[in-house]
Amino acid sequence: MKTINTNQSPAPPFQETNSIEWLRKNFFSTWYNTLLTLVLFGLIFGAITNFISWATTEAEWQVIEVNLPLLMVGRYPRDQYWRIWLIVGIISIFSGFSWGIIARKSATLFTLPVLIFIAILPAILLLIPVAIPFKILLVGMVILVIATAWIGKQLGKKNINLGKYLSFAWFIAFLLILWLIGGGLGLKSVSTNDWGGLMLTILMAVVSIFLSFPLGVLLALGRQSKLPVIRIFSIGYIEIIRGLPLISILFMGQIMIPLFLPDGMRPDRILRAILGLTLFSSAYLAENVRGGLQSVPRGQNEAAKALGLNTPLSLGLIVLPQALKVAIPSIVGQFISLFQDTTLLSIVGLVELLGISRSVLAQPQFLGDYAEVYLFNGIIFWIICYAMSVGSRQLEKKLNTTH
Repeated sequence: MKTINTNQSPAPPFQETNSIEWLRKNFFSTWYNTLLTLVLFGLIFGAITNFISWATTEAEWQVIEVNLPLLMVGRYPRDQYWRIWLIVGIISIFSGFSWGIIARKSATLFTLPVLIFIAILPAILLLIPVAIPFKILLVGMVILVIATAWIGKQLGKKNINLGKYLSFAWFIAFLLILWLIGGGLGLKSVSTNDWGGLMLTILMAVVSIFLSFPLGVLLALGRQSKLPVIRIFSIGYIEIIRGLPLISILFMGQIMIPLFLPDGMRPDRILRAILGLTLFSSAYLAENVRGGLQSVPRGQNEAAKALGLNTPLSLGLIVLPQALKVAIPSIVGQFISLFQDTTLLSIVGLVELLGISRSVLAQPQFLGDYAEVYLFNGIIFWIICYAMSVGSRQLEKKLNTTH
């Protein structure tokens, strides 16, 4: 009688790797890796210590402390600063609600990294060189985000369809913010010539992103259209715009657009700059979306037609959602690039963050404080761009783009 040995060989033992063994394997495995590690760590340690020494002993941070309102909102009237704080409060409330509603299915809202960030953020805010009431307001905004996030999660559990209204709610909030900044309809009007600093930078980037995204999607669909007129127009627009530098488009928007309009009709400089940024960014977004469209198998479209869906419905319900999901990294990368490109607006006369920084450096008492001002600008840009990158990764994880 034939017997079958059912004894299975034991699985190889799991080898735990402690921190010392990990360091030895990755940094000190050979003599030349050890030498390279020591040299690089020495250079990094020296650079960090020199920077800390400069920042604590030699840097003249008074240039930031004195001109912080100017860097944030430009020449916006001081008696109207309450509107800026109200805008920050609106953004905090909607951000918290959105966070809670999106994370309504998560086991915990405040994970360990989030708790660490919440613990560190108030300490950072208290170091900002502003008056104590303003520091209390900043900490209050953090508490407002946390509270509304918890409320949003509870409401999201009770009403699972609440997330469908987030986009509409943000659109209403955006209109309210524009009204608060510009005034009118009962509020004191503030000329766009007084808009500036970080407020103008963020406003220009948000409006340009909001306008360029649908235009880029339409151009991507038009480039793949079977109608020759639409396809040729889309290809021509994309290739022409991508062949021009952004600064030339901004100059054309500021100088040439009024030449084609009736006498006495001259659009606002901010509107012309937004138009230039939108036209430029939409061409690059169209190529990003087109790459996503090409990644969708042709069988998806054929299956949609077999179910009786016409072309607009198959594109809107089947093909385009899959394409946008795949193109999320490149689309967000273009949004980050657009935000950074707003620094070119200072060349055409708009006093955004970089432009107002040049005005600050022109003050006699702050001549030569380039490192402090540009380091401050760089930190702000890095925080915003990194936040966009983190949001992109979370959105990819939420949509399971890797599966």
